[in-house]
Amino acid sequence: MNKFYRRFMGLIVLVFSISALVIYTTVDIHTLQNITRFQTWSIALAVLSVGLGLFFDGSRLMHLVKISHEKITLYQAVQVIFGNYFLALLTPGATGGAVAQLMFLRHAGVPTGKAAVLVIVRTLLSIFFLVLCMPFIFLNDEGILPGISNEWLMGITALAFFGVVFLVWGAKRGFLDFLVIFITKRFSSQKRRKIFAFYRDTKSAISLLLHAPRSMLLVFLESGLNLLFIYAIVPCLLLGLGVTDADWCTVMGRMIFLNMLLYFMPTPGGAGIAEGGFVMLFADTVPAGTVGIIAVCWRLIAEYIPFLIGFYYTLAVFGRDFVNRQLGK
Repeated sequence: MNKFYRRFMGLIVLVFSISALVIYTTVDIHTLQNITRFQTWSIALAVLSVGLGLFFDGSRLMHLVKISHEKITLYQAVQVIFGNYFLALLTPGATGGAVAQLMFLRHAGVPTGKAAVLVIVRTLLSIFFLVLCMPFIFLNDEGILPGISNEWLMGITALAFFGVVFLVWGAKRGFLDFLVIFITKRFSSQKRRKIFAFYRDTKSAISLLLHAPRSMLLVFLESGLNLLFIYAIVPCLLLGLGVTDADWCTVMGRMIFLNMLLYFMPTPGGAGIAEGGFVMLFADTVPAGTVGIIAVCWRLIAEYIPFLIGFYYTLAVFGRDFVNRQLGK
């Protein structure tokens, strides 16, 4: 069995194992009673929500490509988005997602240098939107993480925000050039080349962000809508269980917080950490005995179904050999 099938089957086993464990450890005597109240229309609402999120993801990608003076079709944008889901879930820390976006953009006719810049811009905009949301979450939801005060979390968020501002300012002024050269002095030549290439792409991404502020504001708003509609899957599922009195700002805030953490988790697609974090954050909001089931449904709709669609597009466009090469790196 080749590396691709081993990794694919390993992921399937991991997902089923985590899902089964999460459900097993969260069921109780109230589970069946609460599940029988579930309204199936909420599944359709959740699918519609993720569909709108993916639409805005594709729209922002097309606008970004246009800003870079290139052009792709809506169908090609769809391939980029779902390809990202596929390789992100197959690789530790979701690192394969960037590779998939780069390859699909190149296949669509976008030059490699510009494609790399667009991938970085997409990531920076998403993270920046989440960072901007953090203060409102911490002010509205006291004690979101047991044992860690919101003041500490606010401080970490402030550092992240000013870190992004410093990155933009330093790259624009050229100050970071000297810092990168100084830090990489003792690195091997191969590592230095990789770091310089990534830094060059990051500078180009920042330049693109500052080049067309009005167009970039539209892309930023689309980034926010993309994320919010995808996170709205959980409120849709909760409505199906008859939860109507929840603080929906708190629910969405916790989804934003959880997904912010997942950007920095080492497991493929945040598997295991996402489900465990969801159970911890929503155990008191979801009807008794159903938090694990909702966690698994959320991951299924938000990650695993797009993963399967991305699997189809990746094999259809590039073939199995491409995936084997990427997984073998």
